This record gives sequence, structure tokens and C-alpha cells, in this order.
Amino acid sequence: MLQEFKKFAMRGSVVDLAIGVIIGAAFGKIVDSLVTDIIMPVIGRVFGGLDFSNYFLGLTGAASQAPTYDAAKKAGATLGYGQFITVTVNFIIIAWVMFLVIKGMNTLFKKEEAAPAPPAPPTKEQELLTEIRDLLKARA
Repeated sequence: MLQEFKKFAMRGSVVDLAIGVIIGAAFGKIVDSLVTDIIMPVIGRVFGGLDFSNYFLGLTGAASQAPTYDAAKKAGATLGYGQFITVTVNFIIIAWVMFLVIKGMNTLFKKEEAAPAPPAPPTKEQELLTEIRDLLKARA
């Protein structure tokens, strides 16, 4: 059973999937940093200096009075809709980039439609059978 598992785990598709997950996780961190550190501050500045990471709704009295989202989370139940906006933008960017990558790969590896092969010339046996058929039709 151990040999069977080793054979399964070392197949190309399993290893390819593992590599894809690892690269995807690293890519996710890069995009997360892009959104958090570059895009969201620009969007916040355009909208009058807003900091989306500190947009929250405290569900308890202490959480409502907290100056930052982290302090509000420590104080009690909190809805962090600013974080949700950031993660949503993050997802949209990742989805867009993945769409572009897949689209690029599809055009790169696009297979030309193979033209149908011309019919092979009939063999001597086929020609003889055709003649016999035609003679039989002529008799009837």
C-alpha cells in the first residue's frame, strides 16, 4: 500500500498541483501587499484621505468607542467592513490577473484546427470490388 501511495503522490499531476498551490500562495501575498500598501492608500487619498482598514462598526459600547479597528476587535464584537472592501478589491485583482494569464496561455498554445486529410486513393482490391458491384448492378 505504501508503494501505491508513493506512485500516486509522485505522479506528474499531483506534483504540478502542489507547485501551483505554492506559487498561488506566494502570488496571493504579492497581490495582498499590492492592494493593501499601494492601491487602497491611493483610493483612500482620492476619496479624501480615507483609510479603509479602519472602517468598522462596533457592536458593543467599548468597540464603538475604539479609535482603530484593531482596538475595536480587542474591545468586543466588531464588523470590519473596511477590511472586507480591501479583501474584495484584492480578490478582483487576483481574478483579473488569473483571467489574463489563462487568456494569454490559451492564445499562446492555441492549436490550429487540423484540416481533414484527403481521402486515400482506393486500393486495387477496392477498385476490383467496385467493378464487380457495378457489373452486378448492370445485370439486374
